[in-house]
Amino acid sequence: MKILHTSDWHLGQNFFTKSRKQEHQAFLDWLLDEIDNNQIDAVIVAGDIFDTGSPPSYAREMYNQFVVSISQRNCSLVVLGGNHDSVSTLKESKSLLACLHTYVVANTSEELQDQLLVLNNRDGSVGAIVCAVPFVRPRDVLTSQAGESGTEKRQALGDAIKAHYHDLYQAAVELRQENGWQVPIIATGHLTALGVSPSKSVRDIYIGTLDGFAADGFPPADYIALGHIHRPQIVAKSDHIRYSGSPIPLSFDELKFNKQVVLVEFDGEARTRIEPISIPSFQPMGVLKGSLEEIDVQLSQYKDHDDPKDVWLHIEVSVQDYLSDLQQRIQLMTEGLNVEVLQLQRTRGPKAQALTQEAKETLSELTPNDVFQKRLALEVFDGEAEEARRDRIQTQFANIVAEVEQVEVGE
Repeated sequence: MKILHTSDWHLGQNFFTKSRKQEHQAFLDWLLDEIDNNQIDAVIVAGDIFDTGSPPSYAREMYNQFVVSISQRNCSLVVLGGNHDSVSTLKESKSLLACLHTYVVANTSEELQDQLLVLNNRDGSVGAIVCAVPFVRPRDVLTSQAGESGTEKRQALGDAIKAHYHDLYQAAVELRQENGWQVPIIATGHLTALGVSPSKSVRDIYIGTLDGFAADGFPPADYIALGHIHRPQIVAKSDHIRYSGSPIPLSFDELKFNKQVVLVEFDGEARTRIEPISIPSFQPMGVLKGSLEEIDVQLSQYKDHDDPKDVWLHIEVSVQDYLSDLQQRIQLMTEGLNVEVLQLQRTRGPKAQALTQEAKETLSELTPNDVFQKRLALEVFDGEAEEARRDRIQTQFANIVAEVEQVEVGE
């Protein structure tokens, strides 16, 4: 049995007003090729198939066309609901898609059988049992009790999710024993496991008041396919508990690591291979950091860029002073280059960092005038007019301090 684990497609996403339609279509085409090349029996999408609860029509069409294409390859598809997905949107086509070897689990149910899936190999024989757990909403697994403290609520919710996983796993074990199947049991999830490293594009999700789920709460499944965290990683040093990550970068900081899907292969119940497959980049992107002079040098790498697609850039300029014409300067630097600056930020240089270090003295050790003078020292006043403006600011501040002292004496 060969399974591909992927998640967090976020179909329909806009990236700084830029549509990701072409990137997502290129990824889906690539994924179909990988299914053919590796003779994949099933694909698991561990949540966030769409970016919003009301995805644009082209995103729905893309999703539906992929379902048709994968069914023609005699490959099963398991779609789990994520925190970005609408339960009703996923459910509206659930019955129809079931006729195309696609199993949709939009939300957690009290009926364990609704989340217990039997997947077949390409030859039609039973290949795996899936404990299909989507994004868990507290109301689906727990009834609130009056008078509970915040700590008690978190503990109760964590215990309820753990119990749900283990009840579902036990039902899978019994199903396997009853039928004499020698197949693996796979579990899924769309949540934040404790100890993982998210990226900036990940929206913090809390299952009620629970900010993270401990890895020891997962059942002893043969593989656990997780979604929500966009950075691919292993959980709790357990090779079989993984986040596949998102297939395309959903923020610029995700350029630091390769995008991937995970191929998991079983021989009977035995897991024989876990192999990440790198996903190619479908949109050139880059991050440039430094002074204006350093940014200008870094931009030279794009002079010979012959890709028909513009390179999307995040530029972070380190400056000592406030530059009112920063955007215009960057525009001049990039003129004639096949790039588009989607995000421009400025960061303070060593002078501001020094102030941060001094601020560790704590405010209780500084007078209001100390704080004011340290802040004023960050500004640069060039010319007589600017020097005069600084003097006026200092005078105004001195007058305010004097008025406050008079009020305090009067009291």
